[in-house]
Amino acid sequence: MSIEYNDTAGWIAANISVDDKSWMALPHSSLEFSTGVEYFLDKAFERAAQGDEILCPCIKCKNRYWAIRSVVNGHLVYHGFVKGYTQWVFHGEGFTPEVPKVTEDISMDDGDDIENLLQDTFRNMSDGPTADAIKFFMLVKEGQQELYPGCKNFTTLSFTIRLYLFKCLNGLSNKAFGDLLELLKEAFPDAKFPDSFNAARKIIRNLGLDYEKIHACPNDCMLFWDQHKDVSHCLTCGASRWKLDKNVQGDNTDSSSASQYQVPAKVLRYFPLKPRLQRLYMCSETATAMRWHAIERPKDGKLRHPADGQVWKDFDSLHSTFAQDHRNVRLGLTSDGFNPFRTMSISHSTWPVVLINYNLAPWICMKPEYFFLSLLIPGPSSPGKDIDVYMQPLIKELKELWEDGVETYDVSVNQAFFLRAALTWTISDFPAYAMLSGWSTKGKSACPSCNHETSSQYLKYSRKTCYMGHRRFLDANHIWRFDDKSFDGHVELRGAPSSLSGTEVVRELSDFENVFGKNQKKKANDGPWRKRSIFFELSYWEHNTLRHNLNVMHIEKNICDSILGILLDISGKTKDHLNSRFDLKEMGIREELQPIFLHYCLKKKTFGCISMNSLLETKSQVAGLIPTSHRIYWTHLDELLKTHIKWEVWTV
Repeated sequence: MSIEYNDTAGWIAANISVDDKSWMALPHSSLEFSTGVEYFLDKAFERAAQGDEILCPCIKCKNRYWAIRSVVNGHLVYHGFVKGYTQWVFHGEGFTPEVPKVTEDISMDDGDDIENLLQDTFRNMSDGPTADAIKFFMLVKEGQQELYPGCKNFTTLSFTIRLYLFKCLNGLSNKAFGDLLELLKEAFPDAKFPDSFNAARKIIRNLGLDYEKIHACPNDCMLFWDQHKDVSHCLTCGASRWKLDKNVQGDNTDSSSASQYQVPAKVLRYFPLKPRLQRLYMCSETATAMRWHAIERPKDGKLRHPADGQVWKDFDSLHSTFAQDHRNVRLGLTSDGFNPFRTMSISHSTWPVVLINYNLAPWICMKPEYFFLSLLIPGPSSPGKDIDVYMQPLIKELKELWEDGVETYDVSVNQAFFLRAALTWTISDFPAYAMLSGWSTKGKSACPSCNHETSSQYLKYSRKTCYMGHRRFLDANHIWRFDDKSFDGHVELRGAPSSLSGTEVVRELSDFENVFGKNQKKKANDGPWRKRSIFFELSYWEHNTLRHNLNVMHIEKNICDSILGILLDISGKTKDHLNSRFDLKEMGIREELQPIFLHYCLKKKTFGCISMNSLLETKSQVAGLIPTSHRIYWTHLDELLKTHIKWEVWTV
């Protein structure tokens, strides 16, 4: 017997339930499917609407784009729901899991809020025995357990976290940390300390603070990662994945048990990015701060944040769907080498790769605690242009974050969404610029701004290349353009060179074949390119207006050191030496500064017009400055030199 319903609500009440979503698999033209869509829309707009929009769960939109009710309805009827979307987590379903109640309230006088930390870390945990649920209940048990009977300041979990932080900040070895645990257990037998270093590290890993170890070729040719994770020798140079072990007889590196007793020759530490971005939205304060660039940033035309710049605005206009959700993350990348052994007697260079979160306010995003250490590239030498080999895991994750995003829960609005991320630019010093961009910063075309139009000249006596085309960037009627005597002997009438766009770079490197590895024979290449940068694997990279930035601190230091060396005539530091004077004669300029030939072919040079060698009092004043900052030097030099150098030099 069939039953007729006078309205849709009656049919829904009789046939649609919260648990039964079998109607989602029915033909889109059926009454059951269309009324089921209406039921879904009612619930979604009741629980997860932002204004008059919700995330569209159709096959095409995949919960990534916001739309009004009529548009979502049309998409679902035409395309259908995304496959497997039977729990409507992006539309308010399933976000009220019951958390085990704490039977005894343990106060934390030192401010360690472990319970809230666990709730934030496992906010997306669903009911049931999932892997996250198991970790959660284990940590809840540790977080509720007193360190010792009557202890009100620490639980076992909070003390383990603080002790592990102490180990990291003070550089304790794993063995020293284990010995410290043994000593503490002996001194305080009633306290519940971890049994060993491995036990403590397991607790820390369950908090989501772990990293991935990836073996690398000792010659930087490849990573033993992804489809090559089980390979024992480098596919490019043939080097072994493992260090040679004198206790191993013969060549056993092909054995399946080799990894059990051999030490990898080189190890890359990779810190996954997705869980760290997700964690930003699991705390209500940081989730709100992540929208500062769009909601709280003053829009008065002043440049105080990258969002005020033209590069950010160009990116928004090209990728409007990305810009619509202010929670999507903009990242910057920086890298430089350092010596981890705190001594200059050991030549070692380890390269960290750090990501900067530009969603945050400028007074927050530059704090170290908000930086993301992404890669730790081992030494002992700089990776050079082979840094792309080590960038592969990061670029793969950035591609996934751009194309698909990652499911993230935003605690500030009690809503799940797909978080996406984009890399805006890199920041580095000049040598690292070549490593990241692929453009050689040495030789006749070293200037990235002038690129193929670089004006360079090799100095015969100084044995270096100089660049004399800087007047091209002045205004067309600037007086220095016509001052041939003070510069290279020529009047400069050319306009400023145009920078290479990403599309032009891709076109130039379309047939370029990368060769990585320290022992690989380099191909003859007369051009300025040394590689095709791995960043171009990101689909949006070639359209970025600004792809690479130079660190102003390094430039300021190097220029200041050079000028001080010249002004103070510091031996070994000054650029105004005898060979430079012979170069002036070779170029046929600045006759008053060229060497003077005396008897028996002895050579003598005159002092430059800005030398302070004869200004002993001024020289002593400058030399007496404490070298804490090159900016302090500039401030004092400005006042000291105005009386000795023409005023217009300081005002141009």
